[in-house]
Amino acid sequence: MECSSSPWISAARYELPFELDVWMSHGDHVTRLPDGFETTATTGDVVTAIENPERGIYCVQFHPEVSHTPLGKEIIRNFIFGICHCKGDWTPAQFIKEEIEKIREIVGPTDNVVCGLSGGVDSTVAAVLVHEAIGDRQTCIFVNNGLLRYREFEDTLEVYKNNLHLNVRGVDASEDFYSVLANVVDPELKRKAIGAKFIDVFDIEAKKIGDVKWLVQGTLYPDVIESVSLRGSSVTIKSHHNVGGLPDKMDLKLIEPLRELFKDEVRLIGKDLGIPDEILQRHPFPGPGLGVRILGDITPEKVELLQKADRVFIEELHNFGIYQDVWQAFAVLLPIQSVGVMGDFRTYERTVALRAVTSTDGMTADWARLPHDFLAAVSSRITSEVRGVNRVVYDISSKPPSTIEWE
Repeated sequence: MECSSSPWISAARYELPFELDVWMSHGDHVTRLPDGFETTATTGDVVTAIENPERGIYCVQFHPEVSHTPLGKEIIRNFIFGICHCKGDWTPAQFIKEEIEKIREIVGPTDNVVCGLSGGVDSTVAAVLVHEAIGDRQTCIFVNNGLLRYREFEDTLEVYKNNLHLNVRGVDASEDFYSVLANVVDPELKRKAIGAKFIDVFDIEAKKIGDVKWLVQGTLYPDVIESVSLRGSSVTIKSHHNVGGLPDKMDLKLIEPLRELFKDEVRLIGKDLGIPDEILQRHPFPGPGLGVRILGDITPEKVELLQKADRVFIEELHNFGIYQDVWQAFAVLLPIQSVGVMGDFRTYERTVALRAVTSTDGMTADWARLPHDFLAAVSSRITSEVRGVNRVVYDISSKPPSTIEWE
């Protein structure tokens, strides 16, 4: 991309080169400039940036917010500080202080709150933040939906109670979730069924508590972007259980303190709140859990098989000292079987796909270049330790065009 000498590009905090590499993944293009606008950047004959300084409108066709645009952060900083004249004084501590005050104002001095915990970073940070604001007037509900990682329910519940001192109740609703997911194959229907069942469970538990008016969720900004089409020709990529699977009528009003944040910001806030690394540095985990990592219908037997394969993958990432080198890593159970050999016998068993990506915010991601000896060790362990799997493959797709999760 070639840029003109537009002040929002060059006259603010960062002097940028005349030519920039940018990421422009869509087929949309400018055919005619609106009245009063002028072009400030092009890629060949393609218009990539326009502006109307008199009206204070500055437009880009590319994505400055993604890692694929190397100087994108500098472009955004120039706009924020050079055009908008913002101060840039946001800190995790300041966010925590302001959000606590906001939560207290919204909830009031007497209302009770229920929080849905998933075991992951987002819901945990949201729960601790609300706990700082209103204490034990928040009751956390940690649901075992039967779709969590290996032993995650038992181990995480102990951390919630003994380390973070949250007012938390553990609820085993595995059979209820398996029941609503029986014979469901479509990924969107899975997500909506899981989301609706979460709300059902919360409503039941809330009635036991009494006088609960609010539901806390760890929704992040990428969840909102991918789940809601705001305007124009954008489409919903997928529903998340906390933004796209809610029933039309809810008995509880929502509190989403992290809704405008990205994952890296949430981790910074969690660190300031004293959340232990065993939760804070845990890879992202989807709200629907293993339900969207089992392609096809879901059964307890498939869940157990995937839990074992996924545990091997994560254990070996730690053993090789590369767990923190990737943004997210997990196993996917594919709906195919293939021929294999075990001893002197022919097998016809399942295939597991391994997925590992690098990213900064989850909006874009690249497949992780994991060492071959590591992949060999993982494959060997899965095929020898997980009965029912005889083939392991590795996903080398980036986002876009793929999403991080398979469903």
